[in-house]
Amino acid sequence: MKSWCVLAFLWLAYFCPGTQSCPVLCKCYHRRAEVVCHEVLLTEYPSEGLPSNTTMLTFQFTNITSISEQHLSATPMLQELHLYANHLRSLPSHLLRGVPQLSTLDLTENKLSELPADVFSHAPLRSLVLKNNLIVKADAEWLPDNSSLTWLDLSGNHLTKTPTALLQRLPHLDNLDLSNNRLEKISANSFDSLTKLERLNLQRNKLDTLDASVFQSTRNLTYLFLTRNKLNNLPQNLFQELTQLKHLSLDDNQLSHIPAGLLDPLKSLDEEGLDLSDNPWLCDKNMEYLWRWLQKNKKKVFLPETTICAKPQPLAGRSVMSLTESELILQS
Repeated sequence: MKSWCVLAFLWLAYFCPGTQSCPVLCKCYHRRAEVVCHEVLLTEYPSEGLPSNTTMLTFQFTNITSISEQHLSATPMLQELHLYANHLRSLPSHLLRGVPQLSTLDLTENKLSELPADVFSHAPLRSLVLKNNLIVKADAEWLPDNSSLTWLDLSGNHLTKTPTALLQRLPHLDNLDLSNNRLEKISANSFDSLTKLERLNLQRNKLDTLDASVFQSTRNLTYLFLTRNKLNNLPQNLFQELTQLKHLSLDDNQLSHIPAGLLDPLKSLDEEGLDLSDNPWLCDKNMEYLWRWLQKNKKKVFLPETTICAKPQPLAGRSVMSLTESELILQS
């Protein structure tokens, strides 16, 4: 009889969520070891009631302002922690010491500005998202040397310089997002250690030019986003090593010309993989290289008819594709 009681209890514990603990204002999905707390009334991290076997934990749209190493230690099997759109203003050092299996940490849209050393140490993180915070400087001490990180999102912060020292600790990184910051210049060696990088997003910054050697080590890049900067001058050999590139966005910059040969290494561009629109192109004799390249590679350009002459006046509003060789020569 006792054995039947034990079996009945185990059956209820497994198949009936209500029989297991779960914090107030949270939902626990016991069969997949997931907890979701989605409630503005939640003001403090629920220290009690979280199932100890939780592997995925989400706090979103709450009024939680702090989180500690002790809080996370209650769920030692945690693999994913999503802290989206809360009110976190700071994080403690050694935050992840109690979650040695954590691989994904998302801190999107909080109020984080300065973070201490070792804040992201002690866990084998592969994905770290710090999007839409108030971070001015990303320090190397956040992470250990030779970090296992493959995905880093620092978009939507207040960075004015590329975090070169931090990037040197991330040899396995394949996705880096620095978009929507205040970057005015990128150091020549910023990406030298990122030999496995495949996707780089630099759009919506304040870059007016790029060093000729900045992409010399990122030979595995397949996606490069440079939209909405202030680029007005590009070095001739800028893309020399990017023979694997499939997508390049140069739209919405200040380009009037590009140097002869700039696009020649880009043999792997996808169909519609290059965007050149919304630039003030000057259609004179110096436009001949781009004009000829477009004639041969029309299918690789996204909406080629939107690559339009801004000057000189007789050609203003005309697509570069529509020009004739004699028109370019006449405007020299």
